[in-house]
Amino acid sequence: MAESVTIARPYAEALFRAAKESGNLAKWAEQVATLAQVAASPEVHAAIGDPNVAAPQLVDLFRSACGTAVDAELANFIQLLSNNDRLGLLPEIAGLYESYKRAEEGTKQAEIISAFPIDDNQVKALVPQLESVFKTKLETSVSVDPTLIGGIKVIVGDQMLDASVRGKLDAMATALNN
Repeated sequence: MAESVTIARPYAEALFRAAKESGNLAKWAEQVATLAQVAASPEVHAAIGDPNVAAPQLVDLFRSACGTAVDAELANFIQLLSNNDRLGLLPEIAGLYESYKRAEEGTKQAEIISAFPIDDNQVKALVPQLESVFKTKLETSVSVDPTLIGGIKVIVGDQMLDASVRGKLDAMATALNN
């Protein structure tokens, strides 16, 4: 994993610089995410690893799978990756690109984990409060974990805000055991 990220980094940096120069960071982020999803699909992943599938065939496979979701610049990027046998790095490239984009925009990814499903209105009401706690602009993703019993847990980078019943019970158990 660490080796693939190291190999993917120059491609992600070059892609990010090109997107920044063109002023299309968000648009390219969507397209790169689409490419990463295509590369991660079992069928395409198998084709990428198959030595009998030539680079032009892989490029055609990506173009047909993505259709109009990818513009000419990223089609050229796919050609470059294919020629260098690096198509398998697309998920890592997409992840690095997204982190560069967030750093440029001054945002961080927040994972909100709730004991129960929460709707979009609740998330919209919660985000400003979380942004003031973490002192940064946040992009959120929400997941449900019933083992929390109640409340939420928020993870932003290496910081965690645990306002769950499970977290409180664990803290009490630790205090009682010490």
